[in-house]
Amino acid sequence: MTDPKLQRQFASFIEKNALPAAFINTISEHYLPLAQWINQHRPQHRSWVIGLNGAQGTGKSTLSAVLKIILEEDYNCNTAIISLDDLYLPRARRKELAQTVHPLLQTRGVPGTHDTELGLQILDALCALQKNESLMLPRFDKANDDRLPQADWEAFKGPAQVVIFEGWCLGSTASPKQELAKPINELEANEDREGVWRHYINQQLQTAYKALFARNELLIFLQAPNFACIHHWRWEQEQKLMARSIPGEATQVMSEAGISRFIQHFERLTRQNLKQLPALANIVMTLDKAHQIVHCHYQNP
Repeated sequence: MTDPKLQRQFASFIEKNALPAAFINTISEHYLPLAQWINQHRPQHRSWVIGLNGAQGTGKSTLSAVLKIILEEDYNCNTAIISLDDLYLPRARRKELAQTVHPLLQTRGVPGTHDTELGLQILDALCALQKNESLMLPRFDKANDDRLPQADWEAFKGPAQVVIFEGWCLGSTASPKQELAKPINELEANEDREGVWRHYINQQLQTAYKALFARNELLIFLQAPNFACIHHWRWEQEQKLMARSIPGEATQVMSEAGISRFIQHFERLTRQNLKQLPALANIVMTLDKAHQIVHCHYQNP
């Protein structure tokens, strides 16, 4: 890595995101080769939508942001990032679902709590953008648990040669109904005794989310060692969110106990993805317990 401008961008990114200085080695050893691979394989005359899956805290947002820096700086490849998290339904809409379908749908995260139609519209619009045309990308404020007003969305100027679509459940598939019968944690056992919530999630994966995920032409999977790591990594995320919050402002940043309950919402699908996605993804980046990438496997699209 000899480009001084790129080095400065990486140094600024590492400092801004409070990453360890040694993270530059991850960029050199894994992110730069991945960006080169993407540039070599992407179509030359249209947009390429790349899905990025990883459990909470695996580094999806970090990888997406660094790939954008490299692709744009080294390869002149205009890159858009859209996060599944930014497609969450507004808090009022989730309240309606909680009242009409199941109380657990008030909590953002699982399939059924995103605006999949908006996701399809945004992906299609990104792929259709011409030179100098702009599109406003939705943004969600996690600290206040609500979608930001459109005036605060982020503008992207086309064309989008690469679109990185990242989310914790991208590529997840529905399960046979019999597999949903037995609760897998306290949340399901105590708060979804009849299985209404988990069957609703499964039905969403069979329909709206299947259509949304079909937009991905390539899937990258950040593979955590096991589900036990997710609590620790998710709590690290929340501490960073807490540190960025403005003192005195009302927020919904969670405590560690809150995180423990929160991640149970995602446990079933996360465990399923850890088993299924390594065989389905085009690129698998395997992480160890220290969050380090220890192996990358590439399979041509």
